[in-house]
Amino acid sequence: MSHILLIGSCEPFSGKSALVLGIAKKIIDHNKKVRIGKPLATCIELTNLPSMAYEGLIDDDVKFISSTLGIDEKNLISSVGLLDNISSAKRIINKDITPGKAFEQIKELKKDNFDGLNILEAAGSLHEGLVYGLSLPQLAKTLDSKVLVVNLWENSTSVDALLNAKKQLGDHFAGAILNSVVPSDIEDIKTTIIPALKELGIEIFGVMPKSPLLRSVTVGELIRRLDAKVICCPDKQQLLVETLSIGAMGVNSAMEFFRRRRNMAVVTGADRTDIQLAALEASTQCLILTGIGEPLPQLIHRAEELEVPILKVDIDTLASVEVIEQAFGHVRLHESIKASYAIQLVHENVNINGILSKIDFDCNF
Repeated sequence: MSHILLIGSCEPFSGKSALVLGIAKKIIDHNKKVRIGKPLATCIELTNLPSMAYEGLIDDDVKFISSTLGIDEKNLISSVGLLDNISSAKRIINKDITPGKAFEQIKELKKDNFDGLNILEAAGSLHEGLVYGLSLPQLAKTLDSKVLVVNLWENSTSVDALLNAKKQLGDHFAGAILNSVVPSDIEDIKTTIIPALKELGIEIFGVMPKSPLLRSVTVGELIRRLDAKVICCPDKQQLLVETLSIGAMGVNSAMEFFRRRRNMAVVTGADRTDIQLAALEASTQCLILTGIGEPLPQLIHRAEELEVPILKVDIDTLASVEVIEQAFGHVRLHESIKASYAIQLVHENVNINGILSKIDFDCNF
């Protein structure tokens, strides 16, 4: 019998892919085999779809993890559906909410003699994928597999989501990881919250700290979301933005504020050259200019010297800020520096042995 570990979450962008990366890397480092996949694809470059039948469909997250860890293509498990509006509507109209014949391939994972671990990443929440017959509880029941839930932690009210997950998953619920925890809260959570949760039948296998790097967004992603015009340094779109600053104050106050920030995107009016120049002398990854007007030549020249992209947008400052804030923490783990850090965080903060013991996978690290 093959071993399967399902990794799910109560809401999207909770850190599932980071956990897949960390666990798979640990297994590979100990000369064990691993297969990875997402039964319901949620991240696909639509122009690269293999066919309308989704035959051989591999989610982009799976592709990135496999290339990062050097996992052979034969060990990538194809998705059996794509979460999008068109296919969802078709299923509703046809009154078809079953996974169909394509799912038989994934069901066979439990029966084959693969001497490694199958790691399957579920969709974004407990209910997502119901219209495909591929929600987390449905997958767990069909595959008779244990589920590890990654849960974003804000405060003690976050336990509600875990209690709901345990109720819906029943005996398939293996335990949870608390993610994005404010570092100063970690010790208190370990000494008070985790023992209490264990008494409630919820085992916590790790507490991962909040990471500005993992929540960061590339300049290129901001260009796409803002539909921005790139004025200079178009080759620097892979720079990572961790914080957002608004240049609406006096230049002296701005300089003091900018010094306390790191890896910023600075949003300011196109007419505020003083603020723009001050931002360039701080830890700024890109300037985003709003309003009427174009940047002065000396500003562009200085930005090119410092290799800081300047973007111009047609929307106002408030709208730009809303777009950028929505991007933080809601982008895929598709940069190598993020992947390396995610692996480190998992290895330092997650009890992988404890997780694998839940599915009787013999790999003592």
